Amino acid sequence: MSALVVVAAALVAGPQASSGSPVGSLDPLCERHPTSCPDPSSRQDYEGGYVGHDEPALLFYSDRSGSGNSNTWQLRLPREAPTLPRQDGTGGTWNFQRSVAFWFGMDLCETQSYPNPGVPCTPDSDTNIKDSSDHTAPDWMGNHVGTGFLELQFYPPGWVPEPNVSCDPTRWCAAMVVFGLSATRTQVNNADCLNRAGEEWADFAFITRSGRPQAPPDPLGATAATFTPDPAQVLYMDAGDTLQISVHDSAAGLVNSISDLTSGQSGSMTASVANGFAHPLFQPSAATCTQEPYAFHPMYATSSEHTIVPWTAHTYNVSFSDEIGHFEYCDRANVQGSCVNPGVGETKKDADDTACFNAGDSLLAPVGGCIATDRDFDGTSYQPDWSGTLADPAQDRLVHSASFQFTSPRTNGRNYSRMAFEVDMPAIEPLSVCALDGTGCVNPPPGAQFYPIYSTRSGPSGGCAWQEGGTFIPGTTNTFGGTSAAEYGPTLATYYPGDPGFPEGTFVDNFRNVLAGNPCPSNGRLP
Repeated sequence: MSALVVVAAALVAGPQASSGSPVGSLDPLCERHPTSCPDPSSRQDYEGGYVGHDEPALLFYSDRSGSGNSNTWQLRLPREAPTLPRQDGTGGTWNFQRSVAFWFGMDLCETQSYPNPGVPCTPDSDTNIKDSSDHTAPDWMGNHVGTGFLELQFYPPGWVPEPNVSCDPTRWCAAMVVFGLSATRTQVNNADCLNRAGEEWADFAFITRSGRPQAPPDPLGATAATFTPDPAQVLYMDAGDTLQISVHDSAAGLVNSISDLTSGQSGSMTASVANGFAHPLFQPSAATCTQEPYAFHPMYATSSEHTIVPWTAHTYNVSFSDEIGHFEYCDRANVQGSCVNPGVGETKKDADDTACFNAGDSLLAPVGGCIATDRDFDGTSYQPDWSGTLADPAQDRLVHSASFQFTSPRTNGRNYSRMAFEVDMPAIEPLSVCALDGTGCVNPPPGAQFYPIYSTRSGPSGGCAWQEGGTFIPGTTNTFGGTSAAEYGPTLATYYPGDPGFPEGTFVDNFRNVLAGNPCPSNGRLP
Protein backbone atom coordinates (compact mmCIF):
# COMPACT_ATOMS: atom_id res chain seq x y z
CA MET A 1 0.00 0.00 0.00
CA SER A 2 2.60 2.54 0.50
CA ALA A 3 5.82 4.30 1.20
CA LEU A 4 7.40 7.61 2.02
CA VAL A 5 6.98 8.43 -1.65
CA VAL A 6 4.02 10.16 -0.03
CA VAL A 7 6.12 13.09 1.04
CA ALA A 8 8.45 12.72 -1.91
CA ALA A 9 5.71 13.81 -4.21
CA ALA A 10 4.74 16.50 -1.74
CA LEU A 11 8.05 18.24 -2.17
CA VAL A 12 8.14 18.06 -5.95
CA ALA A 13 4.49 18.50 -6.85
CA GLY A 14 2.75 20.18 -3.94
CA PRO A 15 3.16 23.11 -1.57
CA GLN A 16 6.46 23.28 0.25
CA ALA A 17 6.29 22.74 4.00
CA SER A 18 8.94 24.01 6.35
CA SER A 19 9.74 22.26 9.61
CA GLY A 20 7.04 23.06 12.11
CA SER A 21 4.35 23.90 9.56
CA PRO A 22 1.37 21.52 9.31
CA VAL A 23 1.86 19.18 6.38
CA GLY A 24 -1.69 17.90 6.68
CA SER A 25 -3.26 21.32 6.16
CA LEU A 26 -1.23 21.87 2.99
CA ASP A 27 -0.81 18.48 1.43
CA PRO A 28 -3.13 15.60 2.42
CA LEU A 29 -1.04 12.49 2.78
CA CYS A 30 -3.13 10.12 0.70
CA GLU A 31 -5.28 12.26 -1.57
CA ARG A 32 -2.39 13.87 -3.44
CA HIS A 33 0.03 10.99 -2.98
CA PRO A 34 -1.93 7.72 -3.21
CA THR A 35 1.23 5.68 -3.73
CA SER A 36 1.67 5.74 0.05
CA CYS A 37 -1.81 4.56 1.03
CA PRO A 38 -4.11 1.56 0.56
CA ASP A 39 -6.00 1.37 -2.71
CA PRO A 40 -9.67 2.18 -2.02
CA SER A 41 -12.22 0.03 -3.83
CA SER A 42 -13.30 3.03 -5.94
CA ARG A 43 -9.77 3.30 -7.44
CA GLN A 44 -10.02 7.09 -7.16
CA ASP A 45 -9.90 9.86 -4.60
CA TYR A 46 -12.88 12.09 -3.76
CA GLU A 47 -11.90 14.48 -6.57
CA GLY A 48 -11.92 11.67 -9.12
CA GLY A 49 -8.14 11.34 -9.40
CA TYR A 50 -6.61 7.94 -10.10
CA VAL A 51 -5.47 5.94 -7.09
CA GLY A 52 -3.57 2.72 -7.40
CA HIS A 53 -0.33 0.85 -7.01
CA ASP A 54 0.98 -2.66 -7.35
CA GLU A 55 1.17 -4.86 -4.23
CA PRO A 56 2.00 -8.56 -4.57
CA ALA A 57 1.11 -9.96 -1.15
CA LEU A 58 1.01 -13.01 1.07
CA LEU A 59 -2.03 -13.47 3.32
CA PHE A 60 -1.97 -15.71 6.40
CA TYR A 61 -5.02 -17.46 7.84
CA SER A 62 -5.75 -19.15 11.18
CA ASP A 63 -8.88 -19.77 13.23
CA ARG A 64 -6.80 -19.77 16.41
CA SER A 65 -7.86 -16.96 18.77
CA GLY A 66 -5.23 -14.23 18.77
CA SER A 67 -4.07 -14.87 15.20
CA GLY A 68 -5.83 -11.73 14.01
CA ASN A 69 -4.19 -9.43 16.53
CA SER A 70 -0.85 -10.85 17.67
CA ASN A 71 2.04 -12.25 15.65
CA THR A 72 5.81 -12.45 15.38
CA TRP A 73 8.06 -12.68 12.33
CA GLN A 74 11.75 -12.78 11.51
CA LEU A 75 13.09 -10.68 8.65
CA ARG A 76 16.52 -10.42 7.02
CA LEU A 77 17.09 -7.11 5.28
CA PRO A 78 18.43 -7.44 1.73
CA ARG A 79 21.91 -6.46 0.58
CA GLU A 80 22.36 -4.29 -2.49
CA ALA A 81 24.13 -5.41 -5.67
CA PRO A 82 27.85 -4.55 -5.62
CA THR A 83 27.37 -2.82 -8.98
CA LEU A 84 26.00 0.74 -8.80
CA PRO A 85 22.98 1.59 -10.94
CA ARG A 86 23.75 3.59 -14.08
CA GLN A 87 21.58 6.10 -15.87
CA ASP A 88 21.65 4.10 -19.09
CA GLY A 89 20.32 1.01 -17.31
CA THR A 90 23.48 -1.07 -17.79
CA GLY A 91 24.50 -1.10 -14.12
CA GLY A 92 23.04 -2.86 -11.11
CA THR A 93 19.40 -2.73 -10.02
CA TRP A 94 18.93 -1.79 -6.36
CA ASN A 95 15.99 -2.28 -4.03
CA PHE A 96 14.65 1.28 -4.37
CA GLN A 97 14.29 0.70 -8.12
CA ARG A 98 12.11 -2.36 -7.58
CA SER A 99 9.99 -1.29 -4.61
CA VAL A 100 9.65 1.88 -2.56
CA ALA A 101 8.71 -0.13 0.55
CA PHE A 102 7.59 -3.47 1.84
CA TRP A 103 5.34 -3.88 4.85
CA PHE A 104 3.58 -6.08 7.42
CA GLY A 105 -0.18 -5.50 7.73
CA MET A 106 -3.16 -5.91 10.08
CA ASP A 107 -6.82 -4.74 10.17
CA LEU A 108 -7.71 -2.23 12.90
CA CYS A 109 -10.75 -0.73 14.61
CA GLU A 110 -11.30 2.81 13.36
CA THR A 111 -14.53 4.33 14.63
CA GLN A 112 -14.43 7.42 12.37
CA SER A 113 -13.87 5.43 9.19
CA TYR A 114 -15.95 3.86 6.41
CA PRO A 115 -18.59 2.48 6.26
CA ASN A 116 -20.22 3.52 9.57
CA PRO A 117 -18.24 6.24 11.34
CA GLY A 118 -19.45 6.86 14.86
CA VAL A 119 -20.36 3.22 15.58
CA PRO A 120 -18.30 1.69 18.44
CA CYS A 121 -15.87 -1.11 17.63
CA THR A 122 -15.03 -3.98 19.97
CA PRO A 123 -11.31 -4.68 19.45
CA ASP A 124 -9.86 -8.16 18.93
CA SER A 125 -13.27 -9.67 18.19
CA ASP A 126 -14.69 -11.71 15.33
CA THR A 127 -18.12 -10.27 16.10
CA ASN A 128 -16.92 -7.54 13.74
CA ILE A 129 -16.98 -9.91 10.76
CA LYS A 130 -19.56 -8.73 8.22
CA ASP A 131 -18.93 -9.62 4.59
CA SER A 132 -22.30 -10.65 3.14
CA SER A 133 -23.76 -8.98 0.05
CA ASP A 134 -27.34 -9.59 1.33
CA HIS A 135 -28.85 -6.35 2.70
CA THR A 136 -31.24 -8.34 4.89
CA ALA A 137 -28.52 -10.46 6.50
CA PRO A 138 -27.13 -9.49 9.93
CA ASP A 139 -23.62 -9.79 8.49
CA TRP A 140 -24.24 -7.48 5.51
CA MET A 141 -21.00 -5.66 4.76
CA GLY A 142 -22.79 -2.32 4.77
CA ASN A 143 -23.32 -2.80 8.52
CA HIS A 144 -19.60 -3.23 9.18
CA VAL A 145 -18.05 -1.02 11.85
CA GLY A 146 -15.44 1.51 10.76
CA THR A 147 -12.15 -0.10 9.81
CA GLY A 148 -8.54 1.03 9.49
CA PHE A 149 -5.37 -0.68 8.31
CA LEU A 150 -1.83 -0.92 9.66
CA GLU A 151 1.29 -1.01 7.54
CA LEU A 152 4.63 -1.48 9.28
CA GLN A 153 6.66 -0.11 6.37
CA PHE A 154 10.39 -0.63 5.64
CA TYR A 155 12.19 1.91 3.41
CA PRO A 156 15.19 1.06 1.20
CA PRO A 157 18.43 3.06 1.39
CA GLY A 158 20.58 4.65 -1.26
CA TRP A 159 18.45 7.11 -3.19
CA VAL A 160 16.70 10.47 -2.67
CA PRO A 161 16.72 11.46 1.01
CA GLU A 162 13.71 11.81 3.24
CA PRO A 163 11.21 13.17 3.18
CA ASN A 164 11.19 11.27 -0.10
CA VAL A 165 12.40 7.64 -0.34
CA SER A 166 15.55 6.75 1.63
CA CYS A 167 16.50 7.41 5.25
CA ASP A 168 20.21 6.90 4.70
CA PRO A 169 22.80 6.05 2.01
CA THR A 170 23.18 2.47 3.27
CA ARG A 171 20.80 1.86 6.18
CA TRP A 172 17.11 0.94 6.35
CA CYS A 173 14.43 2.53 8.53
CA ALA A 174 10.79 1.67 9.28
CA ALA A 175 7.53 3.40 10.24
CA MET A 176 4.13 2.57 11.71
CA VAL A 177 1.43 3.93 9.39
CA VAL A 178 -2.30 3.67 10.15
CA PHE A 179 -4.96 4.50 7.55
CA GLY A 180 -8.67 5.32 7.62
CA LEU A 181 -11.32 6.52 5.16
CA SER A 182 -13.53 9.55 5.97
CA ALA A 183 -16.69 8.40 4.18
CA THR A 184 -19.94 6.51 4.45
CA ARG A 185 -21.73 4.74 1.63
CA THR A 186 -23.36 8.03 0.62
CA GLN A 187 -21.14 10.96 1.66
CA VAL A 188 -17.63 12.12 2.44
CA ASN A 189 -16.37 14.32 5.26
CA ASN A 190 -16.49 18.11 5.30
CA ALA A 191 -14.41 20.14 2.83
CA ASP A 192 -11.94 21.31 5.46
CA CYS A 193 -11.13 17.72 6.46
CA LEU A 194 -10.84 16.68 2.82
CA ASN A 195 -8.45 19.54 2.12
CA ARG A 196 -6.33 19.18 5.25
CA ALA A 197 -6.32 15.43 5.96
CA GLY A 198 -7.80 13.94 2.81
CA GLU A 199 -10.63 11.48 2.33
CA GLU A 200 -8.09 8.74 3.01
CA TRP A 201 -5.89 9.89 5.88
CA ALA A 202 -2.95 8.48 7.84
CA ASP A 203 -1.17 8.57 11.18
CA PHE A 204 2.59 8.27 10.58
CA ALA A 205 5.44 7.61 13.04
CA PHE A 206 8.94 6.27 12.47
CA ILE A 207 10.01 3.34 14.63
CA THR A 208 12.22 4.98 17.26
CA ARG A 209 14.60 3.58 19.85
CA SER A 210 12.63 5.28 22.64
CA GLY A 211 9.21 4.18 21.40
CA ARG A 212 8.07 7.83 21.28
CA PRO A 213 7.30 9.71 18.04
CA GLN A 214 9.96 12.16 16.93
CA ALA A 215 7.20 14.59 15.83
CA PRO A 216 3.37 14.67 15.79
CA PRO A 217 2.01 11.57 14.00
CA ASP A 218 -1.62 12.68 13.65
CA PRO A 219 -3.25 13.70 10.33
CA LEU A 220 -3.81 17.36 11.22
CA GLY A 221 -0.77 17.95 13.40
CA ALA A 222 1.94 16.31 11.28
CA THR A 223 4.83 18.56 10.29
CA ALA A 224 7.74 18.18 7.90
CA ALA A 225 9.68 16.80 10.88
CA THR A 226 7.17 13.93 11.10
CA PHE A 227 8.48 12.56 7.81
CA THR A 228 12.16 13.47 8.10
CA PRO A 229 14.03 10.84 10.13
CA ASP A 230 16.19 12.06 13.00
CA PRO A 231 19.24 9.75 13.26
CA ALA A 232 19.40 10.48 16.99
CA GLN A 233 15.95 8.93 17.48
CA VAL A 234 14.98 6.65 14.58
CA LEU A 235 16.00 2.98 14.57
CA TYR A 236 18.42 2.49 11.65
CA MET A 237 19.20 -1.03 10.44
CA ASP A 238 21.98 -2.35 8.22
CA ALA A 239 21.54 -4.48 5.10
CA GLY A 240 21.89 -8.14 6.07
CA ASP A 241 20.65 -7.61 9.63
CA THR A 242 18.24 -10.18 11.08
CA LEU A 243 15.22 -8.65 12.82
CA GLN A 244 12.64 -10.01 15.24
CA ILE A 245 9.31 -8.28 14.56
CA SER A 246 6.24 -8.24 16.78
CA VAL A 247 2.81 -6.83 15.95
CA HIS A 248 0.45 -7.11 18.92
CA ASP A 249 -2.22 -5.36 20.92
CA SER A 250 -1.75 -3.73 24.32
CA ALA A 251 -3.94 -1.78 26.73
CA ALA A 252 -2.51 1.47 25.34
CA GLY A 253 -2.86 0.53 21.66
CA LEU A 254 -1.34 -1.53 18.87
CA VAL A 255 2.41 -2.12 19.31
CA ASN A 256 4.98 -2.56 16.54
CA SER A 257 8.39 -3.58 17.85
CA ILE A 258 11.64 -4.45 16.09
CA SER A 259 14.63 -6.14 17.73
CA ASP A 260 17.74 -6.09 15.58
CA LEU A 261 19.35 -9.41 16.50
CA THR A 262 22.51 -8.46 14.58
CA SER A 263 23.23 -5.04 16.10
CA GLY A 264 21.53 -5.55 19.46
CA GLN A 265 19.47 -2.38 19.04
CA SER A 266 15.69 -2.23 19.22
CA GLY A 267 12.85 0.16 18.54
CA SER A 268 9.07 0.34 18.75
CA MET A 269 5.96 2.45 18.30
CA THR A 270 2.55 2.23 19.97
CA ALA A 271 -0.57 3.65 18.31
CA SER A 272 -1.65 5.27 21.57
CA VAL A 273 -3.20 8.49 22.80
CA ALA A 274 -0.05 9.17 24.82
CA ASN A 275 1.98 9.04 21.58
CA GLY A 276 -0.33 11.53 19.89
CA PHE A 277 -2.28 9.24 17.57
CA ALA A 278 -5.65 10.65 16.51
CA HIS A 279 -8.33 10.52 13.83
CA PRO A 280 -10.43 13.19 12.06
CA LEU A 281 -14.05 13.22 13.24
CA PHE A 282 -16.64 12.45 10.59
CA GLN A 283 -18.72 15.65 10.61
CA PRO A 284 -19.87 16.25 7.01
CA SER A 285 -21.77 19.45 7.79
CA ALA A 286 -19.02 21.09 9.85
CA ALA A 287 -17.15 24.13 8.56
CA THR A 288 -13.89 23.18 10.29
CA CYS A 289 -12.12 19.84 10.56
CA THR A 290 -11.80 18.45 14.07
CA GLN A 291 -9.87 15.43 15.27
CA GLU A 292 -9.75 13.59 18.58
CA PRO A 293 -7.07 11.47 20.28
CA TYR A 294 -7.55 7.81 19.49
CA ALA A 295 -5.80 4.57 20.39
CA PHE A 296 -5.83 2.07 17.53
CA HIS A 297 -6.43 -1.61 18.32
CA PRO A 298 -6.72 -4.69 16.09
CA MET A 299 -10.14 -5.38 14.63
CA TYR A 300 -10.36 -9.18 14.69
CA ALA A 301 -9.52 -12.21 16.84
CA THR A 302 -8.63 -14.44 13.87
CA SER A 303 -7.48 -14.07 10.28
CA SER A 304 -9.33 -15.52 7.28
CA GLU A 305 -11.01 -14.68 3.99
CA HIS A 306 -13.76 -13.05 6.09
CA THR A 307 -11.60 -10.66 8.12
CA ILE A 308 -11.41 -7.77 5.70
CA VAL A 309 -11.31 -4.00 5.38
CA PRO A 310 -14.50 -3.19 3.42
CA TRP A 311 -13.06 -0.13 1.66
CA THR A 312 -9.76 -1.46 0.30
CA ALA A 313 -9.07 -3.19 -2.99
CA HIS A 314 -7.15 -5.98 -1.25
CA THR A 315 -8.86 -8.57 0.99
CA TYR A 316 -6.19 -9.04 3.64
CA ASN A 317 -5.83 -8.92 7.41
CA VAL A 318 -2.54 -10.46 8.61
CA SER A 319 -0.30 -9.98 5.60
CA PHE A 320 3.04 -9.16 4.03
CA SER A 321 3.25 -7.08 0.87
CA ASP A 322 5.83 -5.52 -1.39
CA GLU A 323 5.13 -2.11 -2.95
CA ILE A 324 6.44 -2.32 -6.50
CA GLY A 325 5.96 -0.26 -9.67
CA HIS A 326 7.39 3.05 -8.47
CA PHE A 327 10.59 3.66 -10.42
CA GLU A 328 11.28 4.67 -14.00
CA TYR A 329 14.54 6.17 -15.24
CA CYS A 330 14.47 9.91 -15.94
CA ASP A 331 17.53 11.59 -17.47
CA ARG A 332 16.43 15.08 -16.45
CA ALA A 333 13.63 16.40 -14.21
CA ASN A 334 12.50 20.00 -13.90
CA VAL A 335 11.95 21.90 -10.65
CA GLN A 336 8.28 20.91 -10.66
CA GLY A 337 9.24 17.25 -10.52
CA SER A 338 8.20 16.35 -14.06
CA CYS A 339 10.50 14.36 -16.32
CA VAL A 340 11.77 16.50 -19.19
CA ASN A 341 14.01 13.85 -20.73
CA PRO A 342 12.63 10.32 -20.22
CA GLY A 343 15.23 7.67 -19.49
CA VAL A 344 16.02 4.21 -20.77
CA GLY A 345 13.00 2.07 -21.55
CA GLU A 346 10.81 4.98 -22.65
CA THR A 347 10.67 6.49 -26.12
CA LYS A 348 8.55 9.48 -25.07
CA LYS A 349 7.26 11.27 -21.99
CA ASP A 350 4.03 9.78 -20.61
CA ALA A 351 1.50 10.44 -17.85
CA ASP A 352 3.39 8.61 -15.10
CA ASP A 353 6.60 10.64 -15.53
CA THR A 354 5.92 12.68 -12.39
CA ALA A 355 7.39 12.85 -8.88
CA CYS A 356 10.81 12.82 -10.51
CA PHE A 357 14.32 13.50 -9.20
CA ASN A 358 17.74 14.05 -10.75
CA ALA A 359 20.83 11.95 -10.08
CA GLY A 360 22.29 14.78 -8.01
CA ASP A 361 19.43 14.47 -5.51
CA SER A 362 20.48 10.93 -4.54
CA LEU A 363 22.29 9.99 -1.34
CA LEU A 364 24.37 7.30 -3.06
CA ALA A 365 23.13 5.69 -6.30
CA PRO A 366 23.84 8.19 -9.13
CA VAL A 367 20.61 7.86 -11.11
CA GLY A 368 17.58 10.02 -11.75
CA GLY A 369 14.08 8.64 -11.88
CA CYS A 370 10.35 9.03 -11.24
CA ILE A 371 8.35 7.35 -8.49
CA ALA A 372 4.74 7.89 -9.51
CA THR A 373 2.64 4.78 -10.11
CA ASP A 374 3.96 3.02 -13.22
CA ARG A 375 0.64 2.76 -15.02
CA ASP A 376 2.03 1.30 -18.25
CA PHE A 377 4.23 -1.29 -16.48
CA ASP A 378 7.44 -0.40 -18.29
CA GLY A 379 9.69 0.53 -15.35
CA THR A 380 12.34 -1.46 -13.50
CA SER A 381 9.81 -3.40 -11.39
CA TYR A 382 8.58 -5.07 -14.57
CA GLN A 383 11.92 -6.07 -16.06
CA PRO A 384 14.00 -9.21 -15.35
CA ASP A 385 16.13 -7.16 -12.95
CA TRP A 386 15.22 -9.01 -9.77
CA SER A 387 17.26 -11.45 -7.75
CA GLY A 388 17.01 -14.87 -9.34
CA THR A 389 16.26 -13.74 -12.88
CA LEU A 390 19.67 -14.82 -14.21
CA ALA A 391 20.58 -18.51 -14.23
CA ASP A 392 24.23 -17.72 -13.44
CA PRO A 393 24.19 -17.01 -9.67
CA ALA A 394 27.47 -15.07 -9.69
CA GLN A 395 26.33 -12.74 -12.47
CA ASP A 396 22.89 -12.42 -10.93
CA ARG A 397 24.34 -11.35 -7.57
CA LEU A 398 26.71 -8.91 -9.27
CA VAL A 399 23.93 -6.82 -10.84
CA HIS A 400 20.76 -7.64 -8.86
CA SER A 401 20.24 -6.72 -5.22
CA ALA A 402 19.28 -9.64 -3.00
CA SER A 403 15.72 -10.30 -1.89
CA PHE A 404 14.47 -9.82 1.64
CA GLN A 405 13.89 -13.08 3.52
CA PHE A 406 11.16 -13.49 6.13
CA THR A 407 9.46 -16.27 8.03
CA SER A 408 5.77 -16.96 8.05
CA PRO A 409 4.17 -15.33 11.10
CA ARG A 410 3.51 -17.20 14.32
CA THR A 411 0.82 -16.41 16.86
CA ASN A 412 1.54 -17.36 20.46
CA GLY A 413 4.21 -19.73 19.18
CA ARG A 414 1.88 -21.45 16.71
CA ASN A 415 1.94 -21.35 12.93
CA TYR A 416 -0.90 -20.08 10.79
CA SER A 417 -2.64 -23.05 9.18
CA ARG A 418 -3.24 -21.63 5.69
CA MET A 419 -2.09 -18.84 3.41
CA ALA A 420 -2.85 -17.19 0.09
CA PHE A 421 -1.09 -15.30 -2.69
CA GLU A 422 -2.92 -12.13 -3.73
CA VAL A 423 -2.10 -9.27 -6.10
CA ASP A 424 -4.23 -6.27 -7.06
CA MET A 425 -3.26 -6.16 -10.74
CA PRO A 426 -6.89 -5.86 -11.95
CA ALA A 427 -7.32 -2.72 -9.82
CA ILE A 428 -4.41 -0.96 -11.54
CA GLU A 429 -4.65 -2.26 -15.10
CA PRO A 430 -6.36 0.24 -17.45
CA LEU A 431 -10.14 -0.14 -17.59
CA SER A 432 -9.83 -0.16 -21.35
CA VAL A 433 -8.04 -3.50 -20.96
CA CYS A 434 -9.30 -4.92 -17.66
CA ALA A 435 -13.02 -4.42 -17.04
CA LEU A 436 -14.58 -4.21 -13.57
CA ASP A 437 -15.97 -7.72 -13.99
CA GLY A 438 -12.49 -9.11 -14.72
CA THR A 439 -12.91 -9.40 -18.48
CA GLY A 440 -9.60 -8.79 -20.22
CA CYS A 441 -7.50 -8.76 -17.02
CA VAL A 442 -4.15 -10.41 -17.58
CA ASN A 443 -1.23 -11.60 -15.46
CA PRO A 444 1.47 -10.33 -15.91
CA PRO A 445 -0.06 -6.92 -16.66
CA PRO A 446 0.14 -5.47 -20.20
CA GLY A 447 3.57 -4.01 -20.91
CA ALA A 448 5.41 -5.98 -18.23
CA GLN A 449 8.44 -7.99 -19.37
CA PHE A 450 8.59 -9.77 -15.99
CA TYR A 451 6.60 -10.04 -12.77
CA PRO A 452 8.17 -11.11 -9.45
CA ILE A 453 6.99 -14.18 -7.59
CA TYR A 454 7.37 -15.35 -4.02
CA SER A 455 9.31 -18.54 -3.41
CA THR A 456 10.54 -20.47 -0.38
CA ARG A 457 13.98 -21.49 0.83
CA SER A 458 15.31 -23.70 3.62
CA GLY A 459 18.63 -24.07 5.38
CA PRO A 460 20.84 -26.93 6.54
CA SER A 461 19.49 -26.59 10.09
CA GLY A 462 15.87 -26.59 8.97
CA GLY A 463 13.32 -23.83 8.96
CA CYS A 464 11.71 -22.08 6.03
CA ALA A 465 11.64 -18.52 4.68
CA TRP A 466 9.93 -16.52 1.95
CA GLN A 467 11.78 -14.48 -0.68
CA GLU A 468 10.81 -12.59 -3.86
CA GLY A 469 12.18 -12.39 -7.39
CA GLY A 470 12.83 -14.93 -10.13
CA THR A 471 13.12 -18.71 -10.11
CA PHE A 472 16.93 -18.93 -9.89
CA ILE A 473 17.57 -17.62 -6.36
CA PRO A 474 20.09 -20.08 -4.84
CA GLY A 475 18.53 -22.31 -2.18
CA THR A 476 15.00 -22.04 -3.59
CA THR A 477 12.76 -24.98 -2.65
CA ASN A 478 9.35 -24.06 -4.13
CA THR A 479 8.39 -21.56 -6.87
CA PHE A 480 4.64 -22.36 -6.82
CA GLY A 481 4.39 -22.94 -10.55
CA GLY A 482 7.26 -20.64 -11.48
CA THR A 483 5.15 -17.87 -13.05
CA SER A 484 3.03 -15.05 -11.68
CA ALA A 485 -0.05 -16.47 -13.42
CA ALA A 486 0.38 -19.83 -11.72
CA GLU A 487 1.26 -18.38 -8.31
CA TYR A 488 -1.36 -15.66 -7.90
CA GLY A 489 -4.15 -17.71 -9.42
CA PRO A 490 -7.50 -16.72 -10.93
CA THR A 491 -9.39 -13.44 -10.69
CA LEU A 492 -11.30 -12.84 -7.47
CA ALA A 493 -14.75 -11.24 -7.47
CA THR A 494 -15.32 -9.20 -4.31
CA TYR A 495 -18.49 -7.49 -3.08
CA TYR A 496 -18.28 -3.80 -2.10
CA PRO A 497 -21.20 -1.94 -0.46
CA GLY A 498 -20.44 1.22 -2.46
CA ASP A 499 -19.23 4.71 -1.60
CA PRO A 500 -19.75 8.24 -2.99
CA GLY A 501 -17.33 7.58 -5.84
CA PHE A 502 -18.13 3.96 -6.65
CA PRO A 503 -21.35 1.92 -6.99
CA GLU A 504 -22.36 -1.03 -4.86
CA GLY A 505 -21.60 -4.31 -6.55
CA THR A 506 -19.28 -7.25 -7.07
CA PHE A 507 -16.07 -6.39 -8.90
CA VAL A 508 -12.69 -7.92 -9.68
CA ASP A 509 -9.78 -6.11 -8.02
CA ASN A 510 -7.40 -9.03 -7.40
CA PHE A 511 -5.94 -12.31 -8.48
CA ARG A 512 -5.91 -14.69 -5.48
CA ASN A 513 -4.75 -18.24 -4.87
CA VAL A 514 -5.71 -19.73 -1.48
CA LEU A 515 -3.69 -22.79 -0.49
CA ALA A 516 -5.11 -25.58 1.65
CA GLY A 517 -2.14 -25.43 4.02
CA ASN A 518 0.93 -23.43 4.99
CA PRO A 519 3.82 -24.54 2.74
CA CYS A 520 6.43 -22.63 4.75
CA PRO A 521 5.84 -23.14 8.49
CA SER A 522 8.18 -21.25 10.77
CA ASN A 523 10.26 -22.65 13.61
CA GLY A 524 10.68 -19.13 14.93
CA ARG A 525 13.92 -18.27 13.16
CA LEU A 526 15.25 -17.77 9.67
CA PRO A 527 17.07 -20.69 8.06
